[in-house]
Amino acid sequence: MKKIIMICLMAVIGFGVSNAMAQKKQVELKTTVFQTDVDCENCAKKVDNSIPYQKGVKEVKVDVSTQTVTVTYDVAKTNDEALLKAFKKVKVNAEVKEVASK
Repeated sequence: MKKIIMICLMAVIGFGVSNAMAQKKQVELKTTVFQTDVDCENCAKKVDNSIPYQKGVKEVKVDVSTQTVTVTYDVAKTNDEALLKAFKKVKVNAEVKEVASK
């Protein structure tokens, strides 16, 4: 009988802890549009092959016609400055054009 009560008690505590952990993991996303010098498909491929793999990046859209790159990312893991450094690593000039939170 004591074993059953202990098992039930441990299950209730486990569910409570897991529920609390799930509530803490609310992700704040931010979307930034970068004005770049991307003017061809090869440049767009360079961006597509590097920026999506930066920590916290959720989505990247490259628009060659307007020379913009739209990046959606988790603000707890990265920021605009880190993304600008990532653009610099692949030799793409970029500057922040527009910022919007989701």
